[in-house]
Amino acid sequence: MANIQRRKTVTASIGGVRVGSDAPVVVQSMTNTDTADVVSTVEQVAALARAGSELVRVTVNNEHAAAAVPHIVDELDRQGINVPIIGDFHYNGHVLLTKYPECARALAKYRINPGNVSVGRKDDSNFRTMIEVAVENQKPVRIGVNWGSLDQVLLTRMMDENSRLPEPKDARQVTMEAMVVSALNSAALAEKYGLRADQIILSAKVSGVQDLIDVYRALAARCDYPLHLGLTEAGMGAKGVVASSAALGVLLQEGIGDTIRVSLTPSPGGDRSEEVRVAQQILQSMGIRSFTPQVAACPGCGRTTSTFFQEMAEQIQTYLREQMPFWKDRYTGVEEMKVAVMGCVVNGPGESKHASLGISLPGTFEEPKAPVYVDGRLFTTLKGERIVAEFIQILDEYVESHYAARVEVTAKSM
Repeated sequence: MANIQRRKTVTASIGGVRVGSDAPVVVQSMTNTDTADVVSTVEQVAALARAGSELVRVTVNNEHAAAAVPHIVDELDRQGINVPIIGDFHYNGHVLLTKYPECARALAKYRINPGNVSVGRKDDSNFRTMIEVAVENQKPVRIGVNWGSLDQVLLTRMMDENSRLPEPKDARQVTMEAMVVSALNSAALAEKYGLRADQIILSAKVSGVQDLIDVYRALAARCDYPLHLGLTEAGMGAKGVVASSAALGVLLQEGIGDTIRVSLTPSPGGDRSEEVRVAQQILQSMGIRSFTPQVAACPGCGRTTSTFFQEMAEQIQTYLREQMPFWKDRYTGVEEMKVAVMGCVVNGPGESKHASLGISLPGTFEEPKAPVYVDGRLFTTLKGERIVAEFIQILDEYVESHYAARVEVTAKSM
């Protein structure tokens, strides 16, 4: 793992999942089903959990959703899915949490946006009510500031104060500072109303990469609460993946961030779990955490006019992903395995030697054979039409021989 010095924070617990300081950076996601639809929501939460989401947030926007939450949690528990469920509240959270106490008890954490729960206005009774429910039920709270719904009273006051300075800051700087102040003031209020510091997580979400980096650097320098990272609207496809990777990568490298979400907009009917895999890949690519064996594959060039190596790389990556739910329960450390599927002789043998298991496929006009390397040494050479099946068999045997004994030793020591 990468030697990144994590920012020191208090450590929170969300439904048994540790967050902050020396705890692993946690991957979370959010459903896009109608929470009142128990069956659909349970199905999506289960899919997100299987993909590796360690926390899942659901919208609690009306009475039907609030009434459904305990049934969702009960059904997930019946299915053996233990992922903590977070309630996302806006505007009417104070009403829903008090009117539906079963919902308040069933959720593992509440997410509150101070920009729409009366913080900073004549009274903060709505915010206070939600915090008091959290205290009563001993639930942690994420105070999530969002520049799309920033406390306008606070922002207006800070803009007015700025305009009177001899050298006023630009509007962007004031807005970033207002987000930090909103988060810190709200956290102070939450502690005043009885919430412990180790029950508070902060976030300050924006949709621009540089804005996110700037606001989290400022927030991290001025508090020791755990921080949740993520662009608030990352976007679709490559744009969302690249923007999230660029923003989160910088902050994580600086040790900032305790939970992350990649807020991808799925295509119609698209797979919501993709955001989980992208978040995992960011952490794994940076050497922060490992989730699944990685496949190195060359991009192809004029030496690889056949698409065979591309097809094989995709087949291997899919196979690894499908096997991981089984492997992770049985084989300790298998997520660290590295597999190379290379397309020609130029870098194929060398790259394969650096992997746990590698295969160098024949490029255009090369001899039709594929040497296989295991832990840096030539193991065998495959030929013919069953190269993929034979390589997968070698892969299975490698996992069995290299990782099974670790589980057995652990079991005996318990």
